[in-house]
Amino acid sequence: MKKTVLITGASSGFGKATAELFAARGWNVIATMRTPQDLPSAFVTRLDVQKPETIRTAIAAGLAKFGRIDAVVNNAGYGLFGVFELTPDEKVREQFEVNVFGVMNVVREVLPHFRETRAGCIVNVSSGAGVFGLPMISLYNASKFALEGFSESLSYELGALGIRVKIVEPGGVTSTGFGERSAKEAAALSSKVRDYDAFISESSQLFASMRASRGADTSATAERVAEVIFEATNDESDRLRYVATNDILPLVKARRQTSENEYMALMRANFGARRSG
Repeated sequence: MKKTVLITGASSGFGKATAELFAARGWNVIATMRTPQDLPSAFVTRLDVQKPETIRTAIAAGLAKFGRIDAVVNNAGYGLFGVFELTPDEKVREQFEVNVFGVMNVVREVLPHFRETRAGCIVNVSSGAGVFGLPMISLYNASKFALEGFSESLSYELGALGIRVKIVEPGGVTSTGFGERSAKEAAALSSKVRDYDAFISESSQLFASMRASRGADTSATAERVAEVIFEATNDESDRLRYVATNDILPLVKARRQTSENEYMALMRANFGARRSG
């Protein structure tokens, strides 16, 4: 019997690449998105992670179509770019509504089915920004740190029920579309408070450099991330985290394999802005 996966945020990027890969590997694919569009080899249905009723409807439609769901890939998300002080409260809340509470909404709705079958795999797409902090993305960092903590704790709760939880960590800010929006967003925010101008300019140059260096990394593609998501989904071991791209490996290793003092010294040397005023 073919296995079935439900993927959120499948209209583009990691989600679309993952849907196409699972379908090519013989899985039934429930490709969900806020605005449904044609996706060959997949059953497409609407799902907005901020609207639980659409999650319930999508899961019910998938079960009616295929009879069961074996895995859920929580890919839907987005990132804010800019200094914290200048970010409106509604945008702060939206960051968490999508990246954290949206994942929780999907997990809550699929768990009754997984408990009934005493099986299932939940793959939460995090980021390098869920491992280490970077300037200008404090809110995105906060949401992904929260996602990692939630996922780890959840893995303990669900392990005894035969339900696996996995975290996939792709390249951080350089692979989530921040670069295309950063200049516009930062300029709009900084127009109110000029004190951050030098910091924003320096940070924007930093991210431009990161994007340029990422171009040489052949692992930093949506297709590669999809491969790692597929690997994690099919891995029946207790392994929790999977780093998906090589571009973040140095910082991941620094965070997880060195002392706090060594790690912070490295980060401040690379990402700490010069003090002004």
